[in-house]
Amino acid sequence: MIKIDIPVPDITITERTQIRKEDEPVIKPIHGFIDFHEIPRDKGGIFLFYNINDELLFVGKARKLRQRIKKHFEDNVSPIKNHRDEVYRIDVCVVEDPTDREIYETYIINKLQSKYNIDKVFYKQL
Repeated sequence: MIKIDIPVPDITITERTQIRKEDEPVIKPIHGFIDFHEIPRDKGGIFLFYNINDELLFVGKARKLRQRIKKHFEDNVSPIKNHRDEVYRIDVCVVEDPTDREIYETYIINKLQSKYNIDKVFYKQL
């Protein structure tokens, strides 16, 4: 039997407002998030969107994490386009191997039963 452990997030960002210091530039929020700069630009991995009640909303994978996560908040074709305002926390796990990303994404979608993933679902939502 294969044992898969869900990776521990390398980065977690939450919705928040900027408390500006004197010399700090204004950061324009994207759906309430101002910490996208903490997400690696050139690393691959998986990301998990949670609501304020810690319910898993969506799981995704990307070759370039920051770009892909931001796209979910800007795209008109994102599976969460109608639910962006629900996202409160984003967990990011750096996983460089594409096969590992695929396995983790599918496993987490089904193990934690993410609310808005429609592909790769092997459980039945009621």
